Amino acid sequence: MIKLYQLKRLLKDRNFILILSLIFGLMFPQAAKWTERLFLPILMFVMTISMTNISGSIFQSPRKWLKPIVISLAINYIVLGGSMILLAYLMNLPYSYLVGFVVLASAPPAIAVIPFSNFLGGDNDYSLIGFTACYIGAFFFTPLIMSTFLGSQPGFQIRIFTLLTELIIIPFILSRILVKYGIDKRIASVKGPLVNWSFFVIIYTIVGLNNEVFLREPISLSSLALVAISTTFILGYIVEKISKSAGIESNKTVSIVLLGTQKNSGFAAGIALTLFSVETTVPSTLTTIFMLLYVIFLDLRTNLK
Repeated sequence: MIKLYQLKRLLKDRNFILILSLIFGLMFPQAAKWTERLFLPILMFVMTISMTNISGSIFQSPRKWLKPIVISLAINYIVLGGSMILLAYLMNLPYSYLVGFVVLASAPPAIAVIPFSNFLGGDNDYSLIGFTACYIGAFFFTPLIMSTFLGSQPGFQIRIFTLLTELIIIPFILSRILVKYGIDKRIASVKGPLVNWSFFVIIYTIVGLNNEVFLREPISLSSLALVAISTTFILGYIVEKISKSAGIESNKTVSIVLLGTQKNSGFAAGIALTLFSVETTVPSTLTTIFMLLYVIFLDLRTNLK
């Protein structure tokens, strides 16, 4: 029997919640058509809560942060994004999956980069400035990458910028309101569970809507899994080795590795679901699993040192 305190701990555990969302999406997909309507509002909520971590003080020394900004933009959009697109093309994936990887490649870093950096011993300031720079950079890189590889359809740019406004600008403004009135401090103790359970709905929705693909065509996902593994475990190993050989401090290396392996799959799925089709969200869902497995691997490795 699971004791009450153990149950409470499980219900706050990010890994458990992710696994639970996958199980529910595979076994009970019926509600996904209803939760699909909540997808963007919940994603906006997650972005708002997460952006309360961004402090205005990090912009007070622009020269100090110039190098981290350039490295973060390059590692997330050019190295990680470019690797995803290149491998997706080399694998000759179906068009819907190719679109999914292009959208994922154009997305900024995962929201969890900052908390992951904290418990993996990364440089929190470095992660935060890199995270912030990449989200500001999304207004340039996201439409550029998507238009370059998917073409520029009528109204396409306007729809992308509308989504970016909904998923970045509005949440950022709301986050500043929460910070100004101290609401972020009042909800600090429940912020983690709120974000985790919001992700439960996001992942459940994506898996539930793609239920048949995951259950009836698992072999067809092997190529997608290979892309996901290559852009997390393998790319992370390469980035780490290059960073160390360049003499970069270990804590900054952790931050660079996270920024170079973690994409905001919820953000990408929101854009894919809104602009394209349900099938284009499959790469984001599958990559989420391997991104989390990679972070678990880094955590275990850190604890063993």
